[in-house]
Amino acid sequence: MGSNKRYADLFDRLMDGRILEALMREMEPQSLTRAELDLEHEALTRPPLARPVRAWIRYGETPVQVDALATAWTESAVAVRWKTPNGEHRAWVWSSAVRPASPS
Repeated sequence: MGSNKRYADLFDRLMDGRILEALMREMEPQSLTRAELDLEHEALTRPPLARPVRAWIRYGETPVQVDALATAWTESAVAVRWKTPNGEHRAWVWSSAVRPASPS
């Protein structure tokens, strides 16, 4: 029996979305360690308003790109928060994993 190629991409996206939702419900995101942050030697910036960003986050071995808010940063790391099906998650990630959000 053949497959319906017309809807294959749609079903793949739906399945990927369900897998990501399950990851976010069942796992905590990986965050940088205190040693990696090195806040004793890195200048910390906390803006009055969080800035919209796109960030790569790891749930176990799975990288996920999310729409997030940057709440603080150093030269090498960014603190981000984002909404998940289970509430809000927060993590520190390397600054190279974060880009400004595209204007809507």
